[in-house]
Amino acid sequence: MRAESKHAACSADAHFVCARLMVQPNSRHRGTSVTRVTATDADDPVYGNSAKLVYSILEGQPYFSIDPNTAIIKIALHGMDREMREEYLVVIQAKDMGGHMGGLSGTTTVTVTLTDVNDNPPKFSKSLYEFVIPEDLGIGKQGGKVKANDRDIGENAKSTYNIIDGDEKDIFEIATDAQTQEGILRLKKPLDFETKKSYTLKVEAANIRFDPNNGGPFKDTATVKIAVEDSDEPPVFSKPTFVLQVDENAPVNKVIGTVTARDPDVTGSLVRYFIDRHTDLERQFNINVDDGEITLAKPLDRETDLWHNITVTATEVRNHSQISRAIVAIRVLDINDNAPEFATEYEAFLCENGKPGQVIQTVSAVDKDDPIHGHYFEYRLIPEMLNNPNFTIKNNGDNSISVLAKHDAFRRQKQEMYFLPIIVTDNGNPPMSSTNTLTIRVCGCSREGVVQSCNVEAYVLPIGLSMGALIAILACIILLLVIVVLFVTLRRHKNKPLIIKDDEDVRENIIRYDDEGGGEEDTEAFDIATLQNPDGINGYLPRKDIKPDLQFMPRQSGGPNGVDVDEFINVRLHEADNDPTAPPYDSIQIYGYEGRGSIAGSLSSLETASSDSDQSYEYLREWGPRFRRLGELYSVGESDKET
Repeated sequence: MRAESKHAACSADAHFVCARLMVQPNSRHRGTSVTRVTATDADDPVYGNSAKLVYSILEGQPYFSIDPNTAIIKIALHGMDREMREEYLVVIQAKDMGGHMGGLSGTTTVTVTLTDVNDNPPKFSKSLYEFVIPEDLGIGKQGGKVKANDRDIGENAKSTYNIIDGDEKDIFEIATDAQTQEGILRLKKPLDFETKKSYTLKVEAANIRFDPNNGGPFKDTATVKIAVEDSDEPPVFSKPTFVLQVDENAPVNKVIGTVTARDPDVTGSLVRYFIDRHTDLERQFNINVDDGEITLAKPLDRETDLWHNITVTATEVRNHSQISRAIVAIRVLDINDNAPEFATEYEAFLCENGKPGQVIQTVSAVDKDDPIHGHYFEYRLIPEMLNNPNFTIKNNGDNSISVLAKHDAFRRQKQEMYFLPIIVTDNGNPPMSSTNTLTIRVCGCSREGVVQSCNVEAYVLPIGLSMGALIAILACIILLLVIVVLFVTLRRHKNKPLIIKDDEDVRENIIRYDDEGGGEEDTEAFDIATLQNPDGINGYLPRKDIKPDLQFMPRQSGGPNGVDVDEFINVRLHEADNDPTAPPYDSIQIYGYEGRGSIAGSLSSLETASSDSDQSYEYLREWGPRFRRLGELYSVGESDKET
């Protein structure tokens, strides 16, 4: 309870001095002090009753009273309730002259506000709540809400919710929403319509804070009925994980085991089984789609894969979207199908100066199989080596043996390397064995038995050549071979024929000669015998501008003394036309004999009486870039004649 005093219109003789007092929440009983007010009078208190004040309540009955002398305001009515009325206005009067007539007075207003105490329990808005929850509702999801109201305010109105009955399997939980003060019903475990179709819960709402002195109990209960709604659920496997076993030598199509699943719905749809091939990439297993029987599709090898983990899916026939999965772990059981072998490729070294009985090498074996009682290996020499005069073996008792030398007369010059075949047998059923060969090299050793040399150098050193000298000789031989190869390559390159590699056409190349010659009648400028060329008649003169791939056999002509020039030229023309080694472009054939008595006369422009100075060669420029240069040459020639 809180009291405040507001100064009202007072006379000059009475002024109030307000005193405020906070009352404890449980101080609401009759006679409980609320606050005290004080008034002052400026008159002389010695002079009669002029300054004697008397207090009274003008407004505020019957709830409050005031002591006329001490001005203490008290509760006059029992059982004041904040929830019924929270605020009261109390008007207090102070009057001098002892309250007698003729005295002056002043008033003040005191506002009294009742503070809240937790005197009201939470109360559910209804006593029965009903919810319908689908059986496939997720864990932690909301299934319903309940609300208990409290007339108190603040912390006194806060409540907590609990399930006090009806949830023996601990499937549900209820939590308080801090903002709305509602109870949120949620799932802790999945529902199953086929197992239980309804639940009846008893929910309690209780205040977080309460005062036992204010009575009680500060709690309330309500009933919550939950109906489980049937949903189409996926198939359920009888076990989340299946563990199967199979021998590694099991035949294909052997039944390994069976997985089972059922549709939990009331309708009970049929189930089909499949293997997730992402977990069986090699397609090692198959499954019967109707009964879930798993069979072997390919041979197994325990030494390659000891375990195979595959995923099997179960699908409803009626609704293919309802799928469930289970893991199937298949263990491959071992059989004795691998022979033991040396643990590594041993290469032993034997000193020439070793002693008889000396341990040359300790040998052990490994087996890929994994027998239940562990490995036990038996070692023995092959029958042909039982009586050999050089080596023997000794069992060490720990699945290993020691190879011993029988004498000390080993020499590299006599025999550098020995091969000792050893048979290793395991204790499996049936036992498996293999023959392994130990290589023993005879080496030169120091007096302390340290190996110094085991290679072929031991044979060449007595000749007087060291390894360094042999390397130097080998390097010289290689150098000589390189020089010979280079020399042969250069000779071949030098003998290659000259081939025109210029991209320009050969006809565009203009060749100038200083020797003009004497014309048709000049028989002294050349020798007619060159034209006749007995070698060219009797034999084939190959072309030198290309390298022929085929040998062309020319036609034989008459003897050198009876040469017919026309026939000679026709032969050469025929050979040029039918030569398979000729290039695909036009080739210039030069003939040194023009012949005699031609009706057409000479085609040479040298020393001709006619003049073509009046002829213009400008049209050559218009024929394109190939003839432009020719036109320029003729133009230069004409200008030279004019000068």
